[in-house]
Amino acid sequence: MDARFEAAIARFDAAHAEDQEKDASGQPAELLYAQRMSACLVKLAPDASAALRLAVRCQHIRRWAIRRGDYPEGVAGYRKWRLDEADSHALQAMEILAQSGYDEGSIQRVQALVRKEKLKQDPEAQMLEDVSCLVFLEHYFAGFAGKHDEAKLLRILRMTWNKMSPPGHAAALELKLPAPLRAIVDKALAK
Repeated sequence: MDARFEAAIARFDAAHAEDQEKDASGQPAELLYAQRMSACLVKLAPDASAALRLAVRCQHIRRWAIRRGDYPEGVAGYRKWRLDEADSHALQAMEILAQSGYDEGSIQRVQALVRKEKLKQDPEAQMLEDVSCLVFLEHYFAGFAGKHDEAKLLRILRMTWNKMSPPGHAAALELKLPAPLRAIVDKALAK
């Protein structure tokens, strides 16, 4: 990749490193998430475009700044929060990409991917969604499962599955999940 790409990744990671929430090893949680996203993309699409690599790395940039608790409970509140988050992430991506020397067309492409515009129609937007879902399943589902009842887990897993593409499904089925989590996934996918 070129110097602009490296500068943008460094700036994204510096923003992620501001996260006050830490993982078990003490690393900023959003920085670890971004690194996991990039690693997953490399496995799924090693020849991914620079725009997709950038979007994957910044899709949750400063996620902590827009708190879910500031929005109403329920589906409508959740959807509004997610839309506001996507717009915020796209704006911050624009600022960092401009500082890194990217042109307006490249910036707009990354922003469209971060917003997941034309999901199911744009293969790169779909790839970003697949990567998001796979990272959730592999790294965050266990913690999520420990906080919610089975009915909610089944609903979330079915919604997650519906957002994914067939290649995403295949990759998800190859994940090495602990037996109790695999059983929940299998139950969610049973017809």
